[in-house]
Amino acid sequence: MNFDKPIDRRNTHSLKWDMMKPLYGVDPEHGTSMWVADMDFEPPAAVNDALQKMISDGVYGYFADYSDYRNSITGWMDRRHGWSVDPEHIFTTHGLVNAVALCMQSYTQQNDGVVLFTPVYHAFARVINAANRRVVECELVNNDGRYEMDFDAYDAQMDGTEKMVILCSPHNPGGRVWTPAELRGVADFAERHNLILVSDEVHHDLTFGVKHTAMPLAAPDIAHRLVMLTAPSKTFNIAGAYSGNVIIADEKLRKKFAATMAATATSPNSFGLVMTQAVYDHGDEWVDALRVYLDENRKIVDATMAKIPGLKSMEMESTFLSWVDFADTGMSQSEYRERIQKTAHIAANYGETFGKGGETFMRFNFATQRAQLIAAMERLQDAFSDLQ
Repeated sequence: MNFDKPIDRRNTHSLKWDMMKPLYGVDPEHGTSMWVADMDFEPPAAVNDALQKMISDGVYGYFADYSDYRNSITGWMDRRHGWSVDPEHIFTTHGLVNAVALCMQSYTQQNDGVVLFTPVYHAFARVINAANRRVVECELVNNDGRYEMDFDAYDAQMDGTEKMVILCSPHNPGGRVWTPAELRGVADFAERHNLILVSDEVHHDLTFGVKHTAMPLAAPDIAHRLVMLTAPSKTFNIAGAYSGNVIIADEKLRKKFAATMAATATSPNSFGLVMTQAVYDHGDEWVDALRVYLDENRKIVDATMAKIPGLKSMEMESTFLSWVDFADTGMSQSEYRERIQKTAHIAANYGETFGKGGETFMRFNFATQRAQLIAAMERLQDAFSDLQ
């Protein structure tokens, strides 16, 4: 496990690196890609070992017998999160954005409202709009740099046409690990308004000194309206495998989801299944080391932002995505973005794409080699040197 090992991802069909110039005008020869949420690290050795065995076998036919694969998922959830999962409750999708789309088809109709606690992962709104559903934005309260929920305000927004609520837990981009009490509040909100609750917990393995609680543990009584989404993609940097876990305890919800899977002919590919089993069976030591490394990177980013007057980075409890507010610089979006892209040569996500409340923010992915991160932070500090 050498997270400092230099890895050149340029010209490798990497969305993160090969699209930074077309989208942000940042030359990958001289800049740093800090936008797409994948890491610049090799996954655990078990991944390549498992893939090498597939290559050695030399035949890539249809996959059968999911028992070992499902047991690897249940084993991970039990020992890492204290969450007991029935293997028969697991569906496999082409990643979790695909899972959200399938939930939309399974549990809502056109023009139904789907609630998001914004700002939040931008793909949710994209999928909702593409499915001809309505995005209902319940804006999070920014309480001195910490996102909190205001359920009284959210209750007042509901008009009865909402059918689903999507929770990002831990929260992307704010880095919050929701407390059991907050999760209970979300569950009660879903119950009051008769909403299917889709809990996307893709970042649940990457926490910093704070314990993540799986929604079924915080609110075991809402299984009849709960759909759980987890995946190895963020944890182990295998997003390209497009393998997501949809875990549904309620039989009626499972039947609806299974019907959508059948109607869309959705089935997993063998490479994703093999990679998932490899990391869940053999990835504990690797992810423990990763969390330590990411935590140090997080501290470097926070220290840099603290040196630049007007910048505020939210305290991160999870993820590898720093959420930085530029409001107090007094600069327009175009001005601070130009400094970030043209002077610091960094490609980072625009805050408004995450919905209401994100307009003055930028999201920075710090899951890269430390030497590269330090160089990028030095350029960022130089880009705002006139404020210091």
